[in-house]
Amino acid sequence: MEISEIKNKIEIILDNNKANNIVSIDLKKKSFIADYMIIASGTSSRHLQSLSQNLVTELKKIGIYNCRMEGNDSNDWKLVDAIDIIVHLFHPEKRDFYDLEKMWSEPILKEKILI
Repeated sequence: MEISEIKNKIEIILDNNKANNIVSIDLKKKSFIADYMIIASGTSSRHLQSLSQNLVTELKKIGIYNCRMEGNDSNDWKLVDAIDIIVHLFHPEKRDFYDLEKMWSEPILKEKILI
């Protein structure tokens, strides 16, 4: 399965599980950490936990077995590392505070890449 298909599958899984404001950011020309970052919001700490657990379960069903979940002790943030795709799940207030969309959506100047 190609990475863009996996990204689309993750977006569908999140949408089916009622995640809010799902945003995908292409990182291929910005970072080596992953090809895509997906950011979504949940309505409560239970919703965030459910979203992250369901996502890991569904990814394993399509053959992505090495994905990991971080933020188990956090009530307002979870991360699912799906190897080439990083999924951040936030409580809306924390999402606004960290504003990853702005940080990663802005173009990176060539001079900064070379540093």
